[in-house]
Amino acid sequence: MVAVPNLYATSDLHIGHRDNAPLLDSVRPQGPDDWLIVAGDVAEQVDTVTGTLATLRDRFATVIWVPGNHELWTTPKDPVQARGVERYEELVRRCRELGVHTPEDEFPVWEHGPRPLTVAPLFVLYDYSWRTPAAEGHPTAEALRQAREAGVVCTDEYLLHPDPHPDRARWCAERVRLTEKRLADVPDGHGTVLVSHWPLHRHPTEPLWYPEFAMWCGTEATADWHVRHRAEMVVYGHLHIPRTTWRDGVRFEEVSLGYPREWTRRARGAVPLRRLL
Repeated sequence: MVAVPNLYATSDLHIGHRDNAPLLDSVRPQGPDDWLIVAGDVAEQVDTVTGTLATLRDRFATVIWVPGNHELWTTPKDPVQARGVERYEELVRRCRELGVHTPEDEFPVWEHGPRPLTVAPLFVLYDYSWRTPAAEGHPTAEALRQAREAGVVCTDEYLLHPDPHPDRARWCAERVRLTEKRLADVPDGHGTVLVSHWPLHRHPTEPLWYPEFAMWCGTEATADWHVRHRAEMVVYGHLHIPRTTWRDGVRFEEVSLGYPREWTRRARGAVPLRRLL
């Protein structure tokens, strides 16, 4: 009897944190044909991101990566000072050299279930459309002002540059357009595993302590993708609220590790790897 490989996932490893770095050693396969999804926020510096992915690529048969907001930050200490699209393209280039799948590559297909599953790594960002009721109908500037008054300002506002786009919302719109076009080409007989750093549907943001933070978490433009694109599963990170939820009969898996101050408070401690299939 032939052993069926495992599909694993992780995200928000934040390797730059001293207590997180040793946990990379436990991100290992059970068999030689296992796959790994890395749903963003590996680290902030390009060399650390690609060094970590190189380690994981040496262990797993297939590694699939999507960028998180931390990979897209341009920080003063990073020798790579590329911003925006140029930074993303540099990360994609380096991933290709490692043999790591990115949102710009042909989608790999998982052939080990009742039907083929196209594993689609997506990069779509956010556009501030997930508002609190008080901010609905107001310009984005007013919604951001309300968030600041509540004490909520995402670091992206200072470090995630949209160059050459005029703002992150329009970069998001471009990414949504490009991604929709690629998803439309998935064969009719395939289901999908949709992988994004930011959740594709708003419901995972419901437990947020500060609901204003949802503005930096996704876009209404992807709200029906899990149905329209025949998702078997949606895999994401970003929120640091690891759990399984369901929407329209589709399984949503947040696979984030998070910061030490978060996982040390959980009864199960750090969980840097989740088996999905």
